[in-house]
Amino acid sequence: MQEVNKFQKKLPNQEIDYFKIGKILVSRWYWIAGTILLSLAVAKTYLWYTPKMYSTSATLKFEDKKSEFSDPSSYYSTANNMAARIQAELFVLQSNELILRAIKKIDYRISFSINGRVRTSDVYPAKLLNIQFITLDSLNFFRNELTFKPINKYSFSLSYSVGSKVVKNNYIYNNPVTLGPTTFVVKSPDDISSNTIFLFKFNAPEDLLGRVKSGLRPGEISKYSNIVNIQQTDVNPVFAAHILNAILTEYLRYDREQKSQSAKQIIDFINKQLAYLSKKVDTSSNNMESYQKNRKIVSVSASTDAALAKAKEIDNQKAALKYQLMVIDDLKNRLVSDKNDAALNFNISGSPDPLLGGIISSYNNLLIQRSGLLARAYNEQSPPVKELDRQILSLKNSAINNINSSHDAVVKNLAYVESQGRSVDQQIGTLPAAERDMFKLKRSFDINDKVYTLLQERKLDAQISSSAVLAGASIVDRAEPNLNPISPNEHDVNQKALIIGLLTGLGVIILIRLLNPYIYDKETVESLTNIPIIGVIRKFPTSLDEDNSQLIALTKPRSIFAESVRSVRTNLNFLASDKQNKVICITSEVAGEGKSFVAVNISSTLALIDKKVVLVGADLRRSRIHKTFNVPNDMGLSNYLAHQADWNDIVRHSEVDNLDFITSGPVPPNPSELLHSPRMQELLDQLRTQYDFIIVDTAPVGLVSDSIPLIRVSDVNVFVIRSGKSKYYSATVPQRIASEYNLTNTVIVLNAFEEDLLHSRYYTTRFTGDTYGTRYYYYSDYSGYAGSGYYLDDEKKKWWDLRRWLKI
Repeated sequence: MQEVNKFQKKLPNQEIDYFKIGKILVSRWYWIAGTILLSLAVAKTYLWYTPKMYSTSATLKFEDKKSEFSDPSSYYSTANNMAARIQAELFVLQSNELILRAIKKIDYRISFSINGRVRTSDVYPAKLLNIQFITLDSLNFFRNELTFKPINKYSFSLSYSVGSKVVKNNYIYNNPVTLGPTTFVVKSPDDISSNTIFLFKFNAPEDLLGRVKSGLRPGEISKYSNIVNIQQTDVNPVFAAHILNAILTEYLRYDREQKSQSAKQIIDFINKQLAYLSKKVDTSSNNMESYQKNRKIVSVSASTDAALAKAKEIDNQKAALKYQLMVIDDLKNRLVSDKNDAALNFNISGSPDPLLGGIISSYNNLLIQRSGLLARAYNEQSPPVKELDRQILSLKNSAINNINSSHDAVVKNLAYVESQGRSVDQQIGTLPAAERDMFKLKRSFDINDKVYTLLQERKLDAQISSSAVLAGASIVDRAEPNLNPISPNEHDVNQKALIIGLLTGLGVIILIRLLNPYIYDKETVESLTNIPIIGVIRKFPTSLDEDNSQLIALTKPRSIFAESVRSVRTNLNFLASDKQNKVICITSEVAGEGKSFVAVNISSTLALIDKKVVLVGADLRRSRIHKTFNVPNDMGLSNYLAHQADWNDIVRHSEVDNLDFITSGPVPPNPSELLHSPRMQELLDQLRTQYDFIIVDTAPVGLVSDSIPLIRVSDVNVFVIRSGKSKYYSATVPQRIASEYNLTNTVIVLNAFEEDLLHSRYYTTRFTGDTYGTRYYYYSDYSGYAGSGYYLDDEKKKWWDLRRWLKI
């Protein structure tokens, strides 16, 4: 019981070996090198096939420029918040109308390109051919791309696609070429190679709209700044600079046009009114002259002049009040009907409420801010837009209330003026009939003449204002072609490819380790079980034949493999030291893990130190002992267990001194029952009297139960785990068997070990304290000793071998 408790030890302490982690990663350096080279090749291909993008930029400054004359759009700028205005103007800069106007200012009609091996290159502004149009409809013209190839100095060929069909025709220089609704002439070039291939295409402004708009990126230089940076990106650096400068120029022209629009409308309106009033003034003047001539009236009396002056004053007041009333009513209608999408102009001379102008200015300011938000990423349901809508509604209600008050005040003033006019009319009614008629004619003439003169003055003011309008922005820096591509960035792409290749290589190493289900080194075994390892047998130095007939004593006794077997032999001598004759049972989990190979070689090494050894082939189902020693299997253990032979009949001698063996014999129908029979124990007892070591090669415990009775009666049970063949589960099998049958004599041998850092465990075992108790056996896996001169199969490392320097 004490032995059992002593066996129940926890697993040994294992610490991370960071140096070993590095060696694991470097062990497959050629994988990493391969993935890096592959990534760089992909990056090179990407750079080769991806068109280069170029970027240029210009700087625009927004400001409130005021002329010394009255600006008819001054209400807009005074009510403007600069930040909101800039956002609205940036939206204008990207509008289709402005970009189309800019495209029309550059040479857009024909675009030329060169067809290379990988991609097509735009050559703007170069004109590879001199093409002159004979007929060209700006809307309906030939739009397919044409491929030009010279034939000789007199002719050329043009090819183009129509659906899935390619059309190719030959033409003569300087002769008309008709393609659909378009006719043009290709002038004879001075010098052109016959191998040259050009591509060209006829364009409308709308064809370049998407190209320009997709590369246009305006934005503020900094917050609260009135300077913005406009960036244009394109595959052609010259085109990017030209179109960006054209956009800026057209924007300034567009801004001036918009600001002078109100003045133009005023001038058009005044011209129509002047044409109408001119006839009325002439008619009134002619009527008054005719009346004076017919009635022979030279002049009117002083009382008539006084009445006339009074009536003129009252008429002027009534006209001004009616104008105010008309403007107020129009303003109210626009406030009620507008959908928060138009600014309001308010300019009423002598307004009864000066606060109304301030309210309208604030209202216009909020509208501009709302337009700026919508020009960005906001929509009608965004919280900032909803908050502005709430403020706009509040100001609109205040403005309507103020307008109603102003309307009532103007109506009262108009009623008072009209009452004064009625008293003047009564005074006029007392005049003589001739003077009264003359008064009416002169009154009509004076009114028409006064209005005509007023309109002439207003027209002159509007013309002066229109000519004095300044753009609300100025160009600080114009765009210049930038010949350095911004994408793809060759340095960044190669750098990323290098990093991706490195990480991919490391990832492949880690992934293969994670997917690996096999045991490769002793540290892995030590992490899975507390059954001690008595040795690590190296992989056999040469290829094995099918029957494993090579015996270490007869082949390479000074190899690393031979020394590793001797290490196992040494530790076996210390096991069950109280027993003079030892029964050693060798098994594994499944077939193919090398238990028979280990049994044969351990037997041969024990025989070399003058120990009498017998190797028993107890795998009655699939034994290979007879093939190893090249003898027939017609008489063996199965015959003895079946009472068909005596033990002397089944023991055979090998070519190695002190080494005998017993083959398994013919396969019986009941191998498990035979091994459980008392006759098996009798055989072992008999062999103990004749041999120092009885090595029993049994069946795999993971497949059949034949070996269990032998395991329970053996002095030492050796469980073979094969490196690269046995799975993690197999390391737990000996511990489970030992726990189930209360065995303390179970040990593990790691077979066919070969240095493979890729799958090795990156932990180092520490045998300290009572972790492993006394169940620890010294052995070596002979890693890192190559080149020491002690082994015949030392591998001489080359200077270019990375393992020489890393000692792996």
